[in-house]
Amino acid sequence: MEILVLGGTSFVGRAIVEEALSRGDSLTLYSRGRTGTDLFPDVPRLVGDRETGDYAALGGRSWDAVVDVSAYVPRHVAQAADVLAGSTGRYLLISTGSVYDWSSTDGAPDESAPRLPAERGTEEVTGRTYGPLKVACEDEALSRYGDRATIVRPGIVAGPHDPTDRFTWWARRAARGGTVALPARPDQPVQVVDSRDLARLVVSLLHDDRAGTYNAVGPAEPVTMSGLVEACARGTGATVDVVPVDPALGEGVPLVLPEAVDVMMRRSADLARTVGLTATLLEQTAADVVAWDRERGEPPLSVDLPAEREEALRAAAQR
Repeated sequence: MEILVLGGTSFVGRAIVEEALSRGDSLTLYSRGRTGTDLFPDVPRLVGDRETGDYAALGGRSWDAVVDVSAYVPRHVAQAADVLAGSTGRYLLISTGSVYDWSSTDGAPDESAPRLPAERGTEEVTGRTYGPLKVACEDEALSRYGDRATIVRPGIVAGPHDPTDRFTWWARRAARGGTVALPARPDQPVQVVDSRDLARLVVSLLHDDRAGTYNAVGPAEPVTMSGLVEACARGTGATVDVVPVDPALGEGVPLVLPEAVDVMMRRSADLARTVGLTATLLEQTAADVVAWDRERGEPPLSVDLPAEREEALRAAAQR
């Protein structure tokens, strides 16, 4: 299968490329060429810039399918569609669970849950506009490609090479063992999907030429915040004592959410599981993340807390 990947190969795109190559697919990568340039030396690369609308490198080519991992505003989808008109079969958009309107959703929402209003009045991606802009991207994809469009809505993605460090923060902490301060409700639900599972789903959808919208969340069984920490410890051979502390100390701690938005961590992945979403055990994801983290020298994390906050957490856990 000939697949074009729109976007970089730093994390999710990298996992998708690795999975597709393992299945014998022929890939072409389109990006600005600023990151991951040493990866996949045998895969053709086309250089362009979505911010400026430079898609000239895609002209005169055709592919069986396109995976778009870097569309953040609807213009990205529209301009790519203009250039790719008649040059591709299926178009798969990596969207996000942030498209949902959690204020009007409860239970374990599936793909039919209400979305936020689409945002087309700005291209500034912020915490407030990210979801609505992705809604507009989804609408643009469906308008342009019809039943040749596929939409995948991941949750929080975990795995080696994760630049957000949200899961890595907890995996690294659990791997040290001992007392772990949890500035959250121990029973807070949490969902993460292994990047390799997400990649398998994406490539399976392309190979099956399958339309539709799919929640890509994991693990297979519901897990709580305390359960996630304990799973990370088991996966790395550590023993931990998870001690709940004042949630007021949780500012900046990844994956900690208020009870009002628990629903966003209870999405149903039933549909995705019927069409190829696998479920790597959290213990395995943690083991792989910690191994990668140690190999890179355990650098400072993008979500590292100030020293005084870390000390406050440690002190609270010892009381």
